Amino acid sequence: MRTATRPPRLTRRGRPPLRRLLPDLGLGLVAALGLAPFGLWAATPLAMGLLLWRLARAHPSAVFWHGLAAGFGWFALALSWIVEPFLVDIARHGWMSPFALILMALGGALFWAVPAWAAARLARGWRQRAVAIAAALILSDWLRGWIFTGFPWAQIGHVWIDTPIGQTAAVTGALGLGVVTLTMAALPCLFWRPAQRAPLLPGTLLALLLLGGLWAEGLSRLAQPLPSDRDLTLRVVQPNAAQHLKWDPEWSAVFFRRLLDLSAEPGPRDLVIWPETAVNFLLEDAGPVLPAMSQAAGAPLIMGIQRREGSRFYNSLATVGPGGELGQIYDKFHLVPFGEYIPWGDALARIGITAFAAQQGNGYSAGPGPGTLSLPGIPDLQPLICYEAIFPQHLRALDQRPGWLLQATNDAWFGAFSGPYQHLAQARLRAIETGLPLVRAANTGVSAIIDAHGRIRASLPLNEAGRIDAPLPGALPPTVWSRLGNAPVLALLVLILAASLAPRRRRRT
Repeated sequence: MRTATRPPRLTRRGRPPLRRLLPDLGLGLVAALGLAPFGLWAATPLAMGLLLWRLARAHPSAVFWHGLAAGFGWFALALSWIVEPFLVDIARHGWMSPFALILMALGGALFWAVPAWAAARLARGWRQRAVAIAAALILSDWLRGWIFTGFPWAQIGHVWIDTPIGQTAAVTGALGLGVVTLTMAALPCLFWRPAQRAPLLPGTLLALLLLGGLWAEGLSRLAQPLPSDRDLTLRVVQPNAAQHLKWDPEWSAVFFRRLLDLSAEPGPRDLVIWPETAVNFLLEDAGPVLPAMSQAAGAPLIMGIQRREGSRFYNSLATVGPGGELGQIYDKFHLVPFGEYIPWGDALARIGITAFAAQQGNGYSAGPGPGTLSLPGIPDLQPLICYEAIFPQHLRALDQRPGWLLQATNDAWFGAFSGPYQHLAQARLRAIETGLPLVRAANTGVSAIIDAHGRIRASLPLNEAGRIDAPLPGALPPTVWSRLGNAPVLALLVLILAASLAPRRRRRT
């Protein structure tokens, strides 16, 4: 006679009725409240714990649908900013916004539904099923950062960025933060005992102990002093060019004058930084105004600008030295699909299909890859243009470690609710992972100086024009993550998954 240790099934075989999927949808929505701008981090492990409980008790053939509903809720709230680019020109593109959100949420939900279904089909016991699904979801988060050019936005571990537990990323990266989240979620399931009066108590206590230990460790790391600030002052200029006016000829002249005026304001500065696509003209046409830009800056200048080579256009950063002398150029290489380029774009352009956000040509061409910019008297920096800052793998692609990171971005595309704050949070995570300070120049905000612990030293709020004058924070030694990357966490996940999928010996009494 077998012992009865398995709870009753939540659902039967096949696709459940809609009413049984609504709780999963709600749990996905609640879990997403841990992300910026809400920051309700406790909601995520609690909701994910209930979700794992439901998935582990569901029939394996129904797990796909439960995972799809929960993933749709998570991504619908987390990526709600995706409608904003279509509202810039609402008369032409507004009708696309609901379809964009639904399709993005469904696409993201598949990265929950498919691995959850596969893990549920292969695991033998319901506890093993809960663990296998948790490990599969984290591996899916990693895969989402690579497949189809990658989109590692709204990962499960991102809920910890603004807490001391976020400091764990210096060792484990963002993937390890996901392990923290789903470990806390899975522990009550793993230690569930039906015969006990409080069957969830042991696992819950272990989850709280894990939370307290990691929180204390993060506070300890934050209490450690950083190296001294560099003896140089950066001026970050935020022109606040509204996206619907940014390329208008009259308004673009206003924004250009604003850039010059803010750059020329009194105060010491050793480097002036303008955001992505700060000006409406091409680099090839900038010659007559480069001396005026250099004079206004009163120091070396890094500016976002578009440029052309033959029939190709690039989204670039260019350095300008004394007298308007043009220096090094960096071309963005990780482009936004359908926003900055269209797959098979040369062929599709013949029938009028072009990139949504690119302002020149049919779309941008990709640069050669990660690199550095060097200016006299300034530590070498690794530039990241907008979207590139969400990909941690690019920060380990250089042979020589830079002294700091620079993100030039135009977050006006993301609206003013969640997108800019999620983008800022991911930039802070890059600083924690690498132990390098990060300077953020954003067109409409949030511009910020971020130290090597991911803390914001100085910032400008959304939708305000202004400047930041602040020293460059010091850099920490290379972190464990910057040396090893995600390999240790991936190996651990594979081992956990293999153990949870191993055949279980039947117990008899």
